Amino acid sequence: MRLTMLALAACTLTTHAVAQAAANKPDLAKGQQIASTVCVGCHGPDGNSPAAVNPKLAGQHQEYLLKQLRNFKAPDGSPDRRVNPVMNGMVAALSEDDMRNIAAFFATQKLSPETAKNRQTIEVGQKLWRAGDGAKGVPACAGCHGPSGAGMPAQYPRLSGQYAEYTESQLKAFRLGERANDANKMMRTIAIKMTDAEIKAVSDYAAGLR
Repeated sequence: MRLTMLALAACTLTTHAVAQAAANKPDLAKGQQIASTVCVGCHGPDGNSPAAVNPKLAGQHQEYLLKQLRNFKAPDGSPDRRVNPVMNGMVAALSEDDMRNIAAFFATQKLSPETAKNRQTIEVGQKLWRAGDGAKGVPACAGCHGPSGAGMPAQYPRLSGQYAEYTESQLKAFRLGERANDANKMMRTIAIKMTDAEIKAVSDYAAGLR
């Protein structure tokens, strides 16, 4: 009898876990619908932004996209963890499910990658990406974002193929403290040690990674 009860309890827990997983599964169709109405103006219908001022979202890690959306929307009236007047306004009306669906949709789209454009800074960008600058305490970008810039799901974003201008603007925002949603101030600590020329060089190099 006791074994039967234990088996029933285990079955109930398993059924609940399956149901919970199904409930949390993103709805790509709903994500596409929101992307085509709310996000399309800045990020394009498939996440390949037509302008460098807005990041390419296609092929970005789902977990990273969801984190950013959550950071743009402050819970219970507390300050936004990531401040951007446009994005704060856009995300304000989105539910948790909406954000999960959008993140999943953009993550499944194919990135139309950018390329490195400045041959004169390739060597500097490559050195910073692969080895960093030990004398200044700047670690290799590849240590977190990977040799090919593919990033690491749930931890570090994909930077390969991103607009160099956008990557550059975000590094400068970290350096100034205007962007502060990096875990343990990691990016702020790194960016503050980099010059404008170094930031531009490594951003351009990342754009050409595959």
